Amino acid sequence: RLNVPTIVAMHVLPPIVARFLAAHPGITLEVVSNDTFIDVLAAGFDAGIRYDERLERDMIAVPIGPRTQHFVAAGAPAYFAAHGWPEHPRDLLEHACIGHRFASGVLAAWRFERNGEQVRFTPNGPLVASVIELEVGAATAGLGMIYTFEEFLRPALHSGALVPVLHEWWEHFSGPFLYYQSRTHMPAPLRAFIDFIKED
Repeated sequence: RLNVPTIVAMHVLPPIVARFLAAHPGITLEVVSNDTFIDVLAAGFDAGIRYDERLERDMIAVPIGPRTQHFVAAGAPAYFAAHGWPEHPRDLLEHACIGHRFASGVLAAWRFERNGEQVRFTPNGPLVASVIELEVGAATAGLGMIYTFEEFLRPALHSGALVPVLHEWWEHFSGPFLYYQSRTHMPAPLRAFIDFIKED
């Protein structure tokens, strides 16, 4: 049983899971998506996948999926035609920005950095949601700008429904890690999965 963020469930795990289960037909893998920090062991999971989190004592982290990811700031062509193009992240304070609220209740901040200069602010706009499909739909409809994982926006960027801006300011960060408790008697299915991603 794995507890993972939505981005991992949607864009990192699918090809890995398909190959793993094909190679291990006797194993059942249960994946639960959760974007808040929880004690995965106390919640009954064998392991978790998270980004750059401090690990508890006796926890081991193994890289899984892409080793670098980034956020993309984007908006619909019609939005920029009506409101102009931001030249600096501070310009976004004058723009409609679609917000994402985590299940914990925290509103995700927008963070930008270039050459040591950092800009961080809480988005303000016509929509705050906790479902990425709703947020992307609102952005493509021209309701405001969006700032999220490039993987979530890739189809709209490729089709031209969204146009990227402020490229040199985007936040880059390390990819996800599978983390699990160090123990002598590890369940065989978990050991098989760990060995698989190490070799993948």
